[in-house]
This record gives sequence, C-alpha cells and structure tokens, in this order.
Amino acid sequence: MLSVSRVPFAAPGVYRAPEAPLQTLTGVRMDVCGFAGVAARGPARRPVCDEQWPDTRPCTERRRPRLRSVAVAVESFDEYRRWYGGFEGPGLMPYAVASFFEQGGRRAWIARIVHDYDDEASNAAGVATGVLPGVAPAAALRARNEGAWGNALRATLELGAAPAAFVTAALDHLVLSSTAELGAGSLLRLALADGSRVFRFVDLVECGEDALAPRTLYRAYFDAAVASVPDSVECVEAAVDIDDGDGRHERLERVGLHHAHPRWLAQVLCYETQLAWPDPSWADDRLTPESIELVLPAAPTPQFRGGEDRYADIVPSDVVDTRFLPEDEPGDGVNCFAAVGELSTLCIPDLYSPAPLPGFEPILDPPSVAGATFERCVDLPPPVRQAKATYDLAGLRRDPRLPSDLKEIVQLQQDALERTERLSHVVLLLDVPPGLSQREMLAWRAHFDSAYAAAYHPWLTVARRDDSRDPLIHVPPSAIAAGIIARTEILFGVPHGPANALAYEVVSVDDRVSSERHDELHPFGINVYLQERDGVRLTAARTLSRDPQWRQLSVRRLVSMLARSLERQMQWSVFEPNGARLRLTLTLLLRGFLRRLFAAGAFKGATEDEAFFVDCDAVLNAPPVVDAGRVIAEIGVAPAEPVEFIVLRLSRDGDGTLTVEE
Repeated sequence: MLSVSRVPFAAPGVYRAPEAPLQTLTGVRMDVCGFAGVAARGPARRPVCDEQWPDTRPCTERRRPRLRSVAVAVESFDEYRRWYGGFEGPGLMPYAVASFFEQGGRRAWIARIVHDYDDEASNAAGVATGVLPGVAPAAALRARNEGAWGNALRATLELGAAPAAFVTAALDHLVLSSTAELGAGSLLRLALADGSRVFRFVDLVECGEDALAPRTLYRAYFDAAVASVPDSVECVEAAVDIDDGDGRHERLERVGLHHAHPRWLAQVLCYETQLAWPDPSWADDRLTPESIELVLPAAPTPQFRGGEDRYADIVPSDVVDTRFLPEDEPGDGVNCFAAVGELSTLCIPDLYSPAPLPGFEPILDPPSVAGATFERCVDLPPPVRQAKATYDLAGLRRDPRLPSDLKEIVQLQQDALERTERLSHVVLLLDVPPGLSQREMLAWRAHFDSAYAAAYHPWLTVARRDDSRDPLIHVPPSAIAAGIIARTEILFGVPHGPANALAYEVVSVDDRVSSERHDELHPFGINVYLQERDGVRLTAARTLSRDPQWRQLSVRRLVSMLARSLERQMQWSVFEPNGARLRLTLTLLLRGFLRRLFAAGAFKGATEDEAFFVDCDAVLNAPPVVDAGRVIAEIGVAPAEPVEFIVLRLSRDGDGTLTVEE
C-alpha cells in the first residue's frame, strides 16, 4: 500500500508534521455552581480597561459601559474571602458559598449585587478615594469597589535611585550602549556641574550606529533640556504598597511614573491589584517626586474617605434584570453568568431577604453592684436596652407570610428561572419560601413547570464559629443542595442521583417534616431535608417539571452533559469534507462515548441496543442536506432513573420464622 504524505519533502532535513484535529469525545464537568448575592466588598462596576482607557465621557456616551455585575471564579472559601470578605455583610451569600464548599464543592462563580443608580455620579459615590502622597500632580486613587471597607485602605510610595551607565551626555539627551536599564518613560535624577540635581523623564529613545566603532548606540532624549551637561545619572525606581487593614497586602514592584513606561503605575494598578484603581484624571500623565532627595511624607490617617455600604438601596431588579439586552452587551445581575460557559447550577441566596440577619451587637450583661460585704441598698440606673438588628437589606425585604410579598417572591423566582433557561443547560436551585404552611407550599409549587429548576425545603441552621454574629444562622437549602450535587458528581459521576446524602455542618432544620407531609411533598417535586439520627439528610433530587421523563434531576443533568460535550468537542468537524468518511467517524466517536456511559450505568437496558442508538447514515444525510453543507446525526438514549422506592415483604412461616423478601 502506498501512502501520500502532506509534508512537501524536498531536501533532506527535519520537517514538522501537520497537526491533525483532535477527534475525541469525553464528558465535561458538571459540578460548577454560580452564586449571586450581596457581599461587603468584591468586583462591581468594573471599568473596561482597553485601548481607549481611560474614557471619561458620561456612561451613556461610552463605547462600552462599566460592568456593574462581574462573575469571578473561586475554588475555596478562603479565596472567596480574599475577593469578597467574610461574614460581615447583611447578605446570605457568604454563608451560602461557605456551605457549598463544606459539602464538597470545588469551584464556584460569584457575582456581587450592587444597586444601579442610573447615573455615573451616584454609582461612584460609595467608593472610597484617597491620594498617593509624595508626587505631583496629585495621584488620586479609588478603592477597587464600593463599600466602607475602602476607608481602611493605605497606599504608600517607595522611591529608590540606582546609578545608570551612559556613554556620553548632552544638554537634552544621553547616549547609551544598551536600553536594559533606561527606556522610554524612565525617570532620571541628573547631577549637574554646578552641584544641583534635577529630575528628567526620558521621552524618546532612538537607535543608531556608532560612527567610530561597529556597534549600536541609543539616544535617550529628555522631556526638557538641562542647564549644563550632567556629571552623573541615576535611574529612579518606584514601588507601591497597598494595604486594606484586614490582612490583604499588595506590593507593586518596579513601576514607572510616566505613561510611556512599560510598567506605568496606572496600568499596573488596573491589571495587578485587587484593592485600588487609578483615577482617570492622571492616567495619561506623568508623576514627579516632590522631593529631589526622594524623601516621602507620611500618609494621612485616614488616607481614604467616602466609602459607603449602601445595602438598603439594593432592590430585586438589581438581582434579576428583566430589561432586554443585546447579545453582545454585558448583562447585570444574574445575566452576567451568560458569559460563563461551565455553570451547571445556579443559586441566588439574596434574591429576596425574608428576615434580617442577627446583628453584631454584643450581649449586654445586667448591671450589678454585688460585692463581698453587706452594704445599704442603692437605686440602680436604668439598664441599657439591648440593640436590635437593623434591616440592612430593606429594599430586598419580602415576608413570605404576607400574601402580597409571597406573590412578589413567586414573580421574582419566575423571572430568575426565565433568565436561567436562556443559559446553556443550567439548573436553577430554588428555595421554598420559609414560614409557609403545607397548603401554601403546594400552592407555591403550582407556579413552576420546568426541568431547569429544582426546589428545596426547609431552610437549614448552620453554626459559624468564625462569625461575630449569633453563631447559629439560617441558610437557604439550595446552597447546601448545590454542594451535595457537586460532591455527588465528583465522587460518582453525573448519572448518580444527588440525593440520600447527609448535609455536612448542618445543625438542624427549621421545619421538621413528618412522614405524612413528606409523602405529600415528594410527588410534587419538592426535595426535603429530614432530621435523622445520624444528621440532616437530603432525601430526593427531583426537578419541577411536570413531564415524567424530566422529573429526575440526574436525567436532566445527564442530557445537559451530553449536549455540552457535543457542542464543545465536535467543533473539529466544521469544514471537514462532507462524505461517508466523516459520517463514519462521527458514528464511531458517538458510539464510543455512549458505550463508556453505558458501562458506567448511565443508561437502562440490558444491551447497548436497548440503551442508546446513533444514526448518521445516507438516509438522514440525503443529497439536499449534503449540498447545503450540513451533516445530521440522531442520538437516542434511555437514561437510567435512580431507585426511589425499595419494597420489602415480611412473611411468617407456620413455625414462627420471619422472612424478609425484596
């Protein structure tokens, strides 16, 4: 047999073989969850840093708007703390994320919700601002995002000078043999013949040939000529330290003070820090040290001011933005997850706030004048009244026990589900509103019919020893379920039903569901946590679909995994020759993929023919289909549903022997 190589062999040598497209088909991970809620800090209103930055025009006139909601991936709760803080805010999101990782989750996408004030000035009002001391003009800095956390920021500048080598010097330039030390944007401290010292920036570097020797020389031109030829030259280097007073410290090394410098301070602040932004007023300018001796003044205390926690202004439309958005525009609220292609579940712990969290006020001890000896009775001053928790999330406050609020909660959940169904195969995890009676829960359930939603009841109590609030906090059950879904997928795979699992670190349930009530809730697709002897157990994993074939969450997730795998891993087939060879390759890849899932127990049926089929023949791909540049493959699967009921028969023989039969 002769084979023809595509490599054009001509002269003897080593030739690079052309890379063949990767033709494989495997599963994709389905354990990633998205969380949208309220946090004390974290990415929000992020400006778009591109070739047109800074853009100081009004928000309505900008080519691209600020991103009010930004999704960030975290892989531990410690990483969440670095971005969003701990439990100090009034929202439930930190408790939900902590519970997700405690249950076994490994990756989550976080979106912080802030209020949209519809004008740039109001949106920027809650951000702390300060000035970096020691340079002119004033280098104003802004906290990375809004919140009172920014008022504790401190930014300090460090300056140092190192001797710089040069060949010759003139009044307006230096001749260099190399640009390794100096380049465009470098700050120089020049010592002149009269003993004075001055600062000069390098505005331009030109390359040329030495007329006396075969070498390359460079001319570094100053931004302004000096009075006399420099005797010595020092290159000034800068470093910036930023500290937020809460354990986060960042140091930016070898930054430049001129916009032409490759590590210009404004750009470095944009891309290498999570604590501060440069103000656009000096982003294309230059900064000159105020002291020729490089002695810097101490930063004022406090250095940053104006940071505000504006939790009470957040309203449901900030969480679920129902406005129409073009496909190419960034979304706000949960819409920002449209740019994240790996989500499989979505949890919105702060869609509404049923009650305020316990406050941070310490418990006040009653006054006492008791001592070791008997004394005359005295009148005690009136005791100080214990402070009450404040309604920090007043704009999200909805009490499910009120019919009007419950109706609004249902509408919010329906809007969130509508947005979720537009994402690529993401299941929204809903919480049954707390405080409802059995009849009210069933009435709530009647408003939903979707295979992309699952409901959980009741709310759960967890203990947070590292929280300065009351250590017992009520968290939404969907957050615990998200972690259990991730844990089950990691341990057993997508086909395994994410249920019959203990919830870790859960103290108790807020509603002890009896067996009779459970028998009524389960057929309606409400997944219930039960308090058992060994802990709190999630007993089911059903969707809110009324279609029996989509009632199991494992089936919905399995089909979603198949669809995602095909969409992402079959792109190699685009522009392949459309013929029998391509159809055969597709058939073999698809059958091999489904065969592995069948061996893992994902499908029911005794044989492969009973479990799945793949059709990609000439009948489906008739000449009109081929002429249109299309190839069609039909795939059918019979997903295996998890066992929910095991029936045992207890019988007694005539001699009194008891027998248990399946």
